[in-house]
Amino acid sequence: MATIMVIDDEPSIRGLLREVLERSGHKVVEAKDGREALDLYQKHKADLLIMDLLMPEVDGLEATLQLTREYMDTKIIAMTGAQGDRNFLDIARLFGAHR
Repeated sequence: MATIMVIDDEPSIRGLLREVLERSGHKVVEAKDGREALDLYQKHKADLLIMDLLMPEVDGLEATLQLTREYMDTKIIAMTGAQGDRNFLDIARLFGAHR
């Protein structure tokens, strides 16, 4: 199965996604923000990243842009729990993420 990196500043969201993905047979790597995701991705080239867009430190938009510039084949699913942030999802899509 795939190695999936879950990037979210909310531990409960990371935990829920980890549980669901591991039950499906995937290996899960977690990062609490975009900075940690950028560092971890260099060590653990995940097959897929699930990225929250609104996080402290380096946010998901900035991390998505950096990752898709450096690693053009990176597959990223962008997500946000904030209401009314459809524009963030559209911007993430322009940066190479999927929603």
